[in-house]
Amino acid sequence: MAKSWKEWEKPVLELEDTIKKMRVLVDAEPDPDKRKELADRVEDFERRRDAYLQTRYSRLGPWEQVLIARAEPRPYTLDYINALFDDFVELQGDRRFGADHAIVGGPALFEDRPVMVVGHQKGRTIQERTQRNFAMAKPEGYRKAIRLFEMAERFQMPVVTFVDTPAADPGVESESRGISEAIAASMLAMFELTVPVVSVVIGEGGSGGAIGIAVANRVFMQEHAVYSVIPPEGCAAILWRAPEKGPQAAAALQLTSDAAYRFGLVDQILPEPFGGAHRDPAEAARTVGEAIRTSLAELEAMSAAERKAQRAERFRRMGAVLTASS
Repeated sequence: MAKSWKEWEKPVLELEDTIKKMRVLVDAEPDPDKRKELADRVEDFERRRDAYLQTRYSRLGPWEQVLIARAEPRPYTLDYINALFDDFVELQGDRRFGADHAIVGGPALFEDRPVMVVGHQKGRTIQERTQRNFAMAKPEGYRKAIRLFEMAERFQMPVVTFVDTPAADPGVESESRGISEAIAASMLAMFELTVPVVSVVIGEGGSGGAIGIAVANRVFMQEHAVYSVIPPEGCAAILWRAPEKGPQAAAALQLTSDAAYRFGLVDQILPEPFGGAHRDPAEAARTVGEAIRTSLAELEAMSAAERKAQRAERFRRMGAVLTASS
């Protein structure tokens, strides 16, 4: 069982690397006959790559979905902000303790409409991952989000959030500064909003770290994203004292987009480009943008009281409650 996305997609990554090198040779070849021969070989490799992707992506299991959701080239929050929003101004600090770089946010324009954007941000290099704490926000990250939510309410700006975190920061320092209270306060702040709120799960939706900024009127989930109460490795460590049993835990957690939609946790699954959002970020952004556009139009037609009540009712419907008979 593959332990990472790179390991799982190694054959296709090797094919894509070969295709890239051969395209360079095609462009550099002066002889028309040889250029055509090389171009035909490139097309053959592309067909083999597409066939491989079709086979792999048509039989995905829960663990493979986790690996794709964690793929390093996958678009992150700032990628979607750059693609969909104009004049984004990132605001820092929670005005209590300090700055947290695992959550980014600030005002922006969505199709000339002022909105407040908040989301988890991962990193691609070692330096970025360290700075972003692997998108695991600390208490000050959620308190920054609260500050931005309150600002959005004050200026009547719709809120758009992007969820992509394995979990909230589990460290001793975060516990000592009240990480659980910060997440709960962030959820409460979102329940109290009267402006439209739209959330999109774009990668990992892990634990309270995800729900802390996902209390929305409309929650969307990309096709290959995951949404779970705990990361698979953490679940396996608790149940079997064996983090390497993550694949078994992933199957039990029912964390795929299909399961989340079936259980009513998300309102719609957003299809991804062939081979995943990381293979065509522009197309993925267009799909996400259309979902945000449609939802904001629907929500802005509702009254402030209706939006607040709808959001509360949406989350009350989740789960099942059994009452013991006397």
